[in-house]
Amino acid sequence: MPRRSKTILYSDNFQSRYQYQLTAPLGKQFHPEFQPELTPKEMLQLGVFGGAYFIGVDGLVPSDLPKSWFRGVHLSSDKKKKAELNFFHLNASQPLSVWKQKGWICLEDPHGWFQWYCRYYLGRRLPGEDERQIKRWKAIRRHIGQVRMHCKTGDVTCRRKQRQALLHWAYDSRKI
Repeated sequence: MPRRSKTILYSDNFQSRYQYQLTAPLGKQFHPEFQPELTPKEMLQLGVFGGAYFIGVDGLVPSDLPKSWFRGVHLSSDKKKKAELNFFHLNASQPLSVWKQKGWICLEDPHGWFQWYCRYYLGRRLPGEDERQIKRWKAIRRHIGQVRMHCKTGDVTCRRKQRQALLHWAYDSRKI
């Protein structure tokens, strides 16, 4: 059943009065090639991005995302990434400056891929941008092959940095 369009108005230190539409049901009607293993809420609860993904957001919790996603989540109180807040207790992400330099950031989602995924999960669809981000998500799968080739199944102590990076992209690396 199609979702009635709902308008969201959002502002933080990166975006001012950004408006978008939710047109798909929450967590449904994904592109057929996009099958994430983790929801945004599960990712946050596991521990990703050093507890500081939404730097520039007052209170660290974006107002356009459900507060329930952040219940029980350990966030960095000083808005700096902390490896110990990640599931594998190490840093596995590039700084935002690198993301910008490589052209990975779009105007609609200045915090990057995870912000895109959160909004996509909520029901926002952006033709063109969705396909670009899904292509990036699919490219990360190469790390699954590396983990499988070099680690015994279920050995989460093997290739922890790659496993943490996979968690950042909604792949459940604990099951590899």
